[in-house]
Amino acid sequence: MKKAMVIVNPASGKEEALDYVEEIKSILDEKGYDVVISQTEKELDATRYCEDACKNEFDLVVSLGGDGTLHETINGMVDQAHRPLLGIVPLGTVNDFARALQLPLDPKKAVQSLRSDRSKKVDIGKFNDRYFVNIVAIGSIAEATYEVTAEQKSKFGPLAYVMEGFKTLSSKESYPLRIENEEKRWEGECFLFLAALTNSTGGFENLSPEAKVNDGLLHCYIIKNVSVIRLASIVTAILKGELKNQEDVEYFTARHLDIHSENELVTNVDGEEGDPLPVSIEVKPSHIDVIVN
Repeated sequence: MKKAMVIVNPASGKEEALDYVEEIKSILDEKGYDVVISQTEKELDATRYCEDACKNEFDLVVSLGGDGTLHETINGMVDQAHRPLLGIVPLGTVNDFARALQLPLDPKKAVQSLRSDRSKKVDIGKFNDRYFVNIVAIGSIAEATYEVTAEQKSKFGPLAYVMEGFKTLSSKESYPLRIENEEKRWEGECFLFLAALTNSTGGFENLSPEAKVNDGLLHCYIIKNVSVIRLASIVTAILKGELKNQEDVEYFTARHLDIHSENELVTNVDGEEGDPLPVSIEVKPSHIDVIVN
């Protein structure tokens, strides 16, 4: 019999995650799965549960929670020899990866999408020794996202990140950065560096419209040393999907990058604090199979 594990963060979706468990179990029962329900209680539980599912050769793992739960689940899967099919029921504020995959953001519809027999191979990013599915950001706005509270996210949704970012514009400076790989070297003053795997970041689906979930590429943006007035224009360009067309922005694609700075810089990996520089970033192309509509 096929085996499925549902990893549930009971605190997600305004603590409504458990309301969806029985329906998910019923759908998976109909599809011939023997279902195990694993509830998270503390940080990294989802990673450990997913590692166990891989080692025991489960056929399917379902992430029932927000971006943090999904991030942990994927980090438990990427390095395993056996990687189950992944199902996603998004219950977070932003749900960037679900947006990029055009999955239903309504949890009830997302639960029903688990009936689908279609799947898609997706890229996974590696940031030093951890993994990500959306974006790496380095710089002042990246640091500002740590100031966004759960209350702000609940009240304003994705706009909470933009509001917090705007508050930093007048007080933050650029920094020296060196970006290099086998094909490219860039060195100079930078306000913000972004490396995106998908089009959706912070709930805004046009940040990197060129990015596809399975193109095997990092879509990189160097926002150079610019004035506060120009930064406001650049934020507007981000919202319109026109970032790469700005004169103060350098856009390129890569499969691997090494990033260095003389300064101690904050990094943001899928919304969570990452290692300080120097860092290495790369793509694992078409590495995980995800249920889609």
